[in-house]
Amino acid sequence: MKIVIADDHSVVRSGFSMIINYQNDMEVVATAADGMEAYQMVQKYQPDVVLMDISMPPGESGLIATGKITQDFPNTKVLILTMYDDDEYLFHSLKNGAKGYLLKSSPDDELIEAIRIVYSGNTYVHPKMTSALVDQYIRSGEVNQDEANPFHILSKRELEILPLVAKGYGNKEIAEKLFISVKTVEAHKAKFMDKLGIKTKPELLEYAMKKKLIEFN
Repeated sequence: MKIVIADDHSVVRSGFSMIINYQNDMEVVATAADGMEAYQMVQKYQPDVVLMDISMPPGESGLIATGKITQDFPNTKVLILTMYDDDEYLFHSLKNGAKGYLLKSSPDDELIEAIRIVYSGNTYVHPKMTSALVDQYIRSGEVNQDEANPFHILSKRELEILPLVAKGYGNKEIAEKLFISVKTVEAHKAKFMDKLGIKTKPELLEYAMKKKLIEFN
């Protein structure tokens, strides 16, 4: 099976690559340092599984990349591999299309097992997190999914621009980062502010943090 590893630390990418490439039926075909690069590698190599870190500052987060990858490349399974033992991150990861959630502190054999489970079409959640998942699932039954999940509301471009606006980047800076015009940035910004019913930047920052679209390290 073909695998892409997305993590902002090169030593982590190298370490996981060694473990995975040691398996006879697995090959790391590419690595990425942030979510945007992960999307590009998936587009290029069409991997079976992506190991996705959540926090990859200053680049695009793993949660945003997961939503876009699972939407555009349904045959590619995303396995979140993170240090965050956090119920909210788990919940948002699965809602955004991830098929697994594994902690970086897990032993090597658990990593390989999780990859195989996700590759087979099943879901793997670290045992420490399963009770939280059940609780969140029960509570989420009362929430309208289209209203709760920004990936059901916003376009892919809006999901790229929103976190940058929330972090305080100006329109010109965003345009240069995404290789688009300032007018395009302004248009998308106006659209997602209207869709979300948000009037001010503090409200936007609060929304982005609540939905785990940004993180600060």
